[in-house]
Amino acid sequence: MKKSIFLILLTTLVIASGCTVVRQGEIGVKRKLGKLNDQSIQPGAIVYNPLLTRIIKLPVRTVNLEINANLPSKEGLNVGAVISILYRIKPENAPSIIENIGTEYEQVVITSVFRSASADVCSRFYAKDMHTAQRSTIESEITRQMSRLLGNRGFDIEAVLLKTIQLPEGLARAVEEKLEAEQDAQRMEFLLQREKLEAQRKLVEAEGTRDAQKIISEGLSKQILQWQTIEAFKKLSESPNSKVIITSGNSPLLMNEIEGN
Repeated sequence: MKKSIFLILLTTLVIASGCTVVRQGEIGVKRKLGKLNDQSIQPGAIVYNPLLTRIIKLPVRTVNLEINANLPSKEGLNVGAVISILYRIKPENAPSIIENIGTEYEQVVITSVFRSASADVCSRFYAKDMHTAQRSTIESEITRQMSRLLGNRGFDIEAVLLKTIQLPEGLARAVEEKLEAEQDAQRMEFLLQREKLEAQRKLVEAEGTRDAQKIISEGLSKQILQWQTIEAFKKLSESPNSKVIITSGNSPLLMNEIEGN
């Protein structure tokens, strides 16, 4: 009786150990008696003989591999950086990767290829370029080189991102001073442009005033002035108040005004 129970438990344990689940974002590869199956296993439940077969799982979703590295610059400086490599495995190449590289592919090929590509690319740029707009150019060039070397081996390099750049202390201060100087120059250029526009506005305003005065002076002929003088005398004569007026006959000059009773 005890022997039967033991056999049942052993059989149950063997069957349970021969079940696995390939999750979403993974791909499975079956190895039977040391030989890999060329067909990848899609996500789902898998039953296999654990005594003869092993199911190897690889992620096919995008993986973020973070590396700390010292990047060489054109002037011979070492720039500390934290780099993220975004990559994924092509599902159809999973069996080939396991067979030719193994499951330690990050250390075997991805990290090694990155260090070679980054050294080649960064050595063509100055250290300050890694801290300015040239950073995106460096990232794109490293990505291109890694894709060329790893694409045929089953890896899709999506992006290489220089997340943190640590310049040497003296260079970092020089870069900051240069950026501040550039900002000051841009601010000064803005102020000069504003003053220039204000000067142009005042010039246009003065020209308008001059033209208006010219038009008025040209329109004040002798006949018009005489007519305006007559009109002025006429309005004064119609006023009910007493006034003392000194005139040469050409224009009135009002001296005082006496309120009427």
